[in-house]
Amino acid sequence: MRLLKIVPDNTNIGFVRVRFIAFAITALLTVAAIGLVAARGLNLGVDFIGGVSIEEKFASAPPLDQLRSTINALGYGEATLQEMGGKNLVTIRLPVPHSSDPGATNAMVERVKSEVAAKFPGATFSTYSTVSGKVSGELIRNGVLAVLLAIAGIAVFSWFRYEWQFGVSTAVAILHDVLMTLGFFALTWMVFDLNIVAAVLTIIGYSINDKMVIDDRIRENMRKYRKMGMSELIDLSVNETLPRTVMTSLTILIALASLLIWGGHVLRGFTAAMMLGIVVGTYSSIYVSSSLLITLGLKPGVKPEKTDSIANNAERVGPRDRP
Repeated sequence: MRLLKIVPDNTNIGFVRVRFIAFAITALLTVAAIGLVAARGLNLGVDFIGGVSIEEKFASAPPLDQLRSTINALGYGEATLQEMGGKNLVTIRLPVPHSSDPGATNAMVERVKSEVAAKFPGATFSTYSTVSGKVSGELIRNGVLAVLLAIAGIAVFSWFRYEWQFGVSTAVAILHDVLMTLGFFALTWMVFDLNIVAAVLTIIGYSINDKMVIDDRIRENMRKYRKMGMSELIDLSVNETLPRTVMTSLTILIALASLLIWGGHVLRGFTAAMMLGIVVGTYSSIYVSSSLLITLGLKPGVKPEKTDSIANNAERVGPRDRP
């Protein structure tokens, strides 16, 4: 049976040649993402802002102004509405009731359900969730801390595992991936909740896995071809790992596409974040992280004490002369 090869074995793409264009695009996208988050903010879910989130399904798309006025008339505070998936599924957000009665929230949800069902025939209740303001504040701090510690830990690991240039380039690339995800959610105004934080951490894990594969090959080739120019060496390393990178990214995207189509609206934000992260992470691994090593001054032939006899012999063999 013939094996499927998406990337030919003799692929020789000059990634380093376009590194300044890639850096410019990366910088523009990063600034745009930061600007979007600063200008529009994130559509934080109940997990982060506290309150009660009620999901109602309607027979047809309801007039949101009428629905909002109907709920506000109940006296529970200003309601925030958002269409989820199809226009007939609406999320209703309300503040947590200021009452010591533990059943106050259930009573509020039941009253909203009955009022909406009376004013909009065919409306059915799906589910609701509630988070207190204190808990939501802790979740924000813990979520931000988890992301920052993950980036810092990975950068330190790359620093000690390879060279300091690898740590800096990896941190820059991963920070770029995270900012692209935040910019995407600021642009689309999709709900940003704990599921998205989990997606961001998963994206970081995928990105570092891809980057480590390329970095390992770069370091290996630095030992083998210590007289080769750094640009040619990085192109060689990235091209050698390209089939693995493309195949891994493609198979994950196929699985995520199925989840996006059939996973329901509850997983839609998580899946969209993951798909964006895979694409952006692959781009940053190939065009940003690797090429940035040249800008940071990495030279071939580092740590010669770790070079064995095989590597010493291999340095005299060019990449085109290998079997």
